[in-house]
This record gives sequence, structure tokens and C-alpha cells, in this order.
Amino acid sequence: MSFILNIETATKNCSVSIAKNGETIFCKEIAEEGYSHAEKLHVFIEEVIAESGITVQDLGAIAVSQGPGSYTGLRIGVSAAKGLCFALNIPLIAVDTLQTLASKANVSDGKIIPMLDARRMEVYSEIFNADLEVERGIQAEIITEDSFAAYTEKLYFVGDCAEKCKQVLTKENFVFLEEIKYPSAREMSKISFDKYQKSDTVDVAYFEPYYLKDFMMTQPSKKQ
Repeated sequence: MSFILNIETATKNCSVSIAKNGETIFCKEIAEEGYSHAEKLHVFIEEVIAESGITVQDLGAIAVSQGPGSYTGLRIGVSAAKGLCFALNIPLIAVDTLQTLASKANVSDGKIIPMLDARRMEVYSEIFNADLEVERGIQAEIITEDSFAAYTEKLYFVGDCAEKCKQVLTKENFVFLEEIKYPSAREMSKISFDKYQKSDTVDVAYFEPYYLKDFMMTQPSKKQ
């Protein structure tokens, strides 16, 4: 019997779940414009553990969303996960954020393309087949009317980019599943358990989130 705590903070959705043998038994999450991860994450962790009727000593591993995504959100999630792993002396599992997002699409044909907003017309994207096998790895790309034009089968787009991208990606085989906006720790459960069974873990001391792009801090303009 394996209990895994899953932490997803790569987007505006602050999400935590407890899974038993790959099945989510309790999930707590909230998506807010103001990124309340710092205030909510540890509260959610305590709540999902208590609601699941276990203690932290029952955890076999911690799984965390590795990115790409929000720099601040990823740092908060990874820091919390590392702290728990160090304290409990249990392994850390890194989960592809876009794979988690793609897992929310229940389709039987075509390709699934999870996309997360990277500002302006740029997105973080990956391509999966209907069996959630990777067809093309993660990229940061600028979306144009020619994006994904080489694909003739149905393409199912998920993520928080629908509003800006559907104005450009207008081909008949393009389908936007607009109800699927953010990745959730609920869908991390199966992925993290599969990795746990294969001992596919990362070094707690040296693991860093997959930001994909360098963090850019803007400087306030100086008044003349």
C-alpha cells in the first residue's frame, strides 16, 4: 500500500491530493487570479492528509509538478515538497506539468496538445497521442495561423490559452476543450504512482523545476 502526496502549483491552480496506489482519495484546490499558493499550500497539505485519515508518516513519497509554468508557483511547490522529503526521508517524484494537464482530456482519437500561457502569443506546449504517449516534447513557441498545420487528424487543445489561441488556430480539425484550463493534483495520482513503482525519482537536494525560459525580473523605470 502506497500513499503519495501530490503537489501542483505550476499555474494559478493551487492543488494538493492524497493518492493510494495511484487512485486519488482526496483533493483540495483553488484557482485564483492573485496566486494564493504561499498562503494556501501548507493549509491544503494538512487538510488532505487529515481528511484522508492518515498521517505524514504513512506517506511513501511526495510528487511535485516540475513545470513548465509560473516561476513563483513552481518555486513554492518544489520548496514545500523538498522540505517534506527531507523531514520524512522519503523520495521525491517530479511530474511533467503538461502531461498532467493532458491527462484531463478524455479522448479516443487524434492528438492532445496541452498549452500554458507564456505571455503575449507564446505558449508552453507538448503533444500527446490519445494514449498519453509523448509525440513531441515540450517547447516554448509563438502561436501563429500556421502552428500545427502539418497535422490532419483532430487536435484537442487544453489549457489556459484557449481565449487567445482560438482566434488564430481556426482549422476545422482544431478542437478547444475550454473547460480544461489548469492541471490538477487529482490527475497527478496515476502518473506519480507509475513513477514510484519504477523508482523514477529525483535527487531531493539538487532537483530544480523545469522553467523552460529564464526568469526575467522587470526593473521599474526611473523618473527623469
